[in-house]
Amino acid sequence: MSAPLDRISSVVAVAARHAEEVDREARFPFEAFAALKDARLLSLLIPVEFGGDGARLAEVAEVCSALGQHCASTAMIFAMHQIKVSSLVSYGAETDWGKRFLRRVSDEQLLLASATTEGGVGGNMRASVCAFEREGSDFRVEKRGALISYGAQADAILVTARRAPDAAASDQLMAAITKDQYTLSRTGVWDTLGMRGTCSDSFILTAKAPTEQILGADFAEIAAQSMLATAHLLWGSVWYGVAVDALVRAQNFVRAEARKGGGGLPPGALRLAEASTKAEAMRAALKEGLARFECAQENHEDLNSMSFGVRFNNLKTFASETAIDIINHALLITGISGYRNDSPHSVGRHMRDALSARIMISNDRIYQNLSNMLLAHRLDPRLS
Repeated sequence: MSAPLDRISSVVAVAARHAEEVDREARFPFEAFAALKDARLLSLLIPVEFGGDGARLAEVAEVCSALGQHCASTAMIFAMHQIKVSSLVSYGAETDWGKRFLRRVSDEQLLLASATTEGGVGGNMRASVCAFEREGSDFRVEKRGALISYGAQADAILVTARRAPDAAASDQLMAAITKDQYTLSRTGVWDTLGMRGTCSDSFILTAKAPTEQILGADFAEIAAQSMLATAHLLWGSVWYGVAVDALVRAQNFVRAEARKGGGGLPPGALRLAEASTKAEAMRAALKEGLARFECAQENHEDLNSMSFGVRFNNLKTFASETAIDIINHALLITGISGYRNDSPHSVGRHMRDALSARIMISNDRIYQNLSNMLLAHRLDPRLS
């Protein structure tokens, strides 16, 4: 099978062609995902033995960045799907059902979504109101007020709930349920400033499925060892793609102004240099994070360490804030040309999409957690 980036060029062309319409109509990017499925890119992280590419996370991050340069909604949906696949590969491949399901995801290029929040917990995915209720070999669950990105378009959803009705809010498990096993009743429509194509409507999710579809590990372990780093790295790669495309537009604007002025440096040139430094710092942070995570996969002690948690929480806040900063620089460079929606230098959609970065797992919530961690964690002064 060819390398991921060899199969992405036709997909990004499709995503770019429909990006404005997806944003304007707040609709799912159907065309881009048809192209992603045709290129068999939804199974990138699935091991070869189950029909996937067995790709490294760094390769998936490259695809996220490439998509982000053309349609942020497509890129974010792709990233969220891969985060769910990562959890399944790490914690679902040990059972017969999990192996069959991974094979099915690969064969049918199923799109996976996530239901980890609900009404009553304030966006905290590490607490649940609903619970898995066992009935013989099956379970039932009803999750109210769940914001489920692309829930109506997904083929399966990974849902969290309390282990049992008498369990604590933080004593959670995660189950994978397929479209024929759940119903969704929409309770709220996604009409937002940016990331409009993610279609993150609110739902009441009601499901019944065999208990074998509940992953064996506690959700706390899944979140800490799989989801935390994977989410921050792939989201960060999406935001980098969005920011770097805004920077390219600013660079093209400066070049055009320089040609008009006879080759002299226009006023925005210095801001362009400053923004490029920020972009390089963001890129370096993501590359270092990817390398750290790859090493940690072979060292569970590191995965569970406080320094690992601090590192990736810092990465999330840094990437989410730096992306906005870069795009703001691009807007200052391009001026009214970047402010207009009908200009080739427009960065309006970039800014609107990137503003979601700080509130996808609120930076304030992360800083609060970091504050607690740093009371016990000793900062590492070493460069290496």
